[in-house]
Amino acid sequence: MNAIAGLRAYNFLFFALLAIFISFLPVYLDAQGLSAVRIGIIVGSGGFVSIFSSPFWGMISDRAKTIRGVLLLLIACSTVVGYFLYTSESFFVLVLFTMLLFFFLMPMDPLTESLNFQTSQAARVSYGSIRTFGALGYAVMSLIVGYVMLYFGKSSLGLLFAGFGAVSFVVCLMLRDAPAASKPVSFKSLGRFLGHRETLLFLVLVFVAAVPSRMNDTYLGVHLHALGGGSELVGQAWFLAAGSEILVFALSFWWMRGGREMALIAFASFFYFLRFFLSAWITDPHAMTYLQLLQVFTFPILYSAAIQYLYRIVPDEWKATGQTVLALVFFGVSGIVASYGGGWLYQRLEGHGFYLLLSGMSLAAFLFSLVLLAVYRKGHAQGKMSGSRSV
Repeated sequence: MNAIAGLRAYNFLFFALLAIFISFLPVYLDAQGLSAVRIGIIVGSGGFVSIFSSPFWGMISDRAKTIRGVLLLLIACSTVVGYFLYTSESFFVLVLFTMLLFFFLMPMDPLTESLNFQTSQAARVSYGSIRTFGALGYAVMSLIVGYVMLYFGKSSLGLLFAGFGAVSFVVCLMLRDAPAASKPVSFKSLGRFLGHRETLLFLVLVFVAAVPSRMNDTYLGVHLHALGGGSELVGQAWFLAAGSEILVFALSFWWMRGGREMALIAFASFFYFLRFFLSAWITDPHAMTYLQLLQVFTFPILYSAAIQYLYRIVPDEWKATGQTVLALVFFGVSGIVASYGGGWLYQRLEGHGFYLLLSGMSLAAFLFSLVLLAVYRKGHAQGKMSGSRSV
């Protein structure tokens, strides 16, 4: 199998698994009759695990200089755990298997993105031409799961997850590994990277922007149910959201340019604000579903720009770990806050107040990104001036 074609197929399958887990775990729990607070406890407990699991598997990948080998182990474990998660009903068992799936499945995301980015650079193709198939897999599976739950019941998700996990393992076996780093692993270089002021401010910005995004991801399905929509409508909402990402990733070679990342993050943060502000006033579940098309201006731009910005400042030998740190902030730490805080807030504020709060958070991220953009541009201009004087 061609290296790029195989990686595209793997992206389709892996992000299909993520759709079953990220988009439909809250829906599955809601169908069990659990409250928003209990759903937040289950998802948030898994987020705590990802704080340790993502760096753990990322550092193993860097030290062993293999991404594919680690992915194979994680897929095998995730397939088994995912099956038991979606066939369980006890609250404490659900907490346990959710934590285990966060330990095995979620670290695959930064490793997959690292494999995508490094392979695209080695093959001289755009990152988006590979990542587009991940968005397609997420979109298609979101639509499928909604109707599977409608016609076959929530317990059918266990077999669906296990089936796609098994196929993902087979495809991953045929992938080529990412090029190994040319420099030796150095904890000192990682410390310099994490201790740099620019890095810390960037990670704070990612956190501020990610919290409202993750709150919406966790409670969108619950909110659609509260508005009167069924599981098939939840699937359609995620299909439109993920499907809208396809064009963005496919055209990334055109809009993604080095040095423009912070401006793109500001752009995405503004549209998050607009998206959540409009969500606060919508009471029709179908209108709420169609609003998810605004995803085209939010997550794919924000996350792609963040990845490229990170790769410009991270040491070569710590690229996989650096990607893991980004995913840890975007999905792990922010996910904990979003799950625990989001469940409590949604239950007390309900849809209108909840989404007004999310829009306020996104507005704060937009303003913060503008400040950082101005600071970085000023620093870059001063650097050019000092360079010209020295000549």
